[in-house]
Amino acid sequence: MSGGNGIGEDDSCGDDSVKRCATLGMRGGEQMADEFAVREFSAKVVVVEDEEFTRTILTDSLTAAGMIVRSAASVAEALDVLLDFEPHAVVTDLHLGPGPDGADLLDRLDRDLPWVGQVVLSSHASAQAALGSERRIPERAVYLVKSRITSLSEVQQAITDSITRTTTGGHLRGDDDDDRIELSSSQGDVLRLIAEGLSNAAIAARRETTLRSTESLVARTFATLGLSSDPNVNARVLAVRMWQQGRIVIRERQ
Repeated sequence: MSGGNGIGEDDSCGDDSVKRCATLGMRGGEQMADEFAVREFSAKVVVVEDEEFTRTILTDSLTAAGMIVRSAASVAEALDVLLDFEPHAVVTDLHLGPGPDGADLLDRLDRDLPWVGQVVLSSHASAQAALGSERRIPERAVYLVKSRITSLSEVQQAITDSITRTTTGGHLRGDDDDDRIELSSSQGDVLRLIAEGLSNAAIAARRETTLRSTESLVARTFATLGLSSDPNVNARVLAVRMWQQGRIVIRERQ
């Protein structure tokens, strides 16, 4: 993915290293699917998560379930692991702290290691809510919302599906629209900036719009979220809480 925080060509899994990955015996998707059907097969999985507690719990749980797991806290660490671990799937969060994020990692996998399954674990109900309206994740990635996961078996099934290619592109698990609210892409951008702590004036400067139009957009966003203008209620705090709980879905631009 291009952009300021993308993965550069000089990182640890550049073109020469990717060729090395291929020569080390990584197999195409069809052969992986056949192997996965063998009863004694143990999937090799890389877990990429910057929060140590979550990374440890997920790694230990998948290991206890019979998978062979390596973990990484950043994209750079994940690329190092890819060189010699030869995973069947990568499970990654989208937000990984400073530097390249999970979407950058998935784009790199999609380009250089397309036979590796992709599973996203995110706090947000859609990738656009987490990344902004202009960015996308690969269509074949299986998308899981953390707050909607009720058992480890859901993560295991997502990993299996990502390897055997039994899901459709961008499949969202735990998909229950009853308590999710859809925002336009511009409303989603504004809410994401509010969550970063920006004032209306700072949002206007970031989006290169007038303060008046920004205030109007913020008000429409709060109205869409069902937040009243009650002076005793801090709508910004409530809106951010909804965003953090994964209750916001961003409507893609046509």
